[in-house]
Amino acid sequence: MSKSKHNKISNVIFAVFIVLLIIPQTRQPIQVFLQKGLALFAPAVEDKSDQEQLDTYQWKLTNLNGEPYNFTSAKGQVVLINFWATWCPPCIAEMPSLVNLHKDYKDDVQFLFVSNEDKAVIDAFLEKREFNIPVHQPISAVPQALNTSSIPRTLLIGKDGSIVIDKTGASNWNSDTVRETIDKLLLE
Repeated sequence: MSKSKHNKISNVIFAVFIVLLIIPQTRQPIQVFLQKGLALFAPAVEDKSDQEQLDTYQWKLTNLNGEPYNFTSAKGQVVLINFWATWCPPCIAEMPSLVNLHKDYKDDVQFLFVSNEDKAVIDAFLEKREFNIPVHQPISAVPQALNTSSIPRTLLIGKDGSIVIDKTGASNWNSDTVRETIDKLLLE
């Protein structure tokens, strides 16, 4: 194939891709697909010397049934907090790995999937994907160490309040690295 014909084909493919990204109905599935490539990698564990300490557990939330949850009850436990939204492609891309991790550790780790979205929107998202996870909505200010300006943001917190993993963006949470880290934290 000649170089000019190859360039024309490449340009047409690129133009179709751009058009698909502009169309709202195809934009999100393409973005989720691309983010899944990034979500193949496990998050990095912070070096002990670089780990921030959670300064307060003063945070009130409610679950999707309207039942209050006081974050102080998580003190002394291993906690995984995921800030997410149903419209967020990286959140959607990493959610299956978080759901699988939750299935295996839900009895040992306190999981908080936190979203500011409307309950009906969250319920529809969870039902469509058949995800059974504990979603909460904040009703008081988020502690400073957990405050986030972009999502997804996921934190793994040790029993002593140390933030062992702090990852913004899509990641593979069902990785050997995360599982080994959780196993070590549970033994502390």
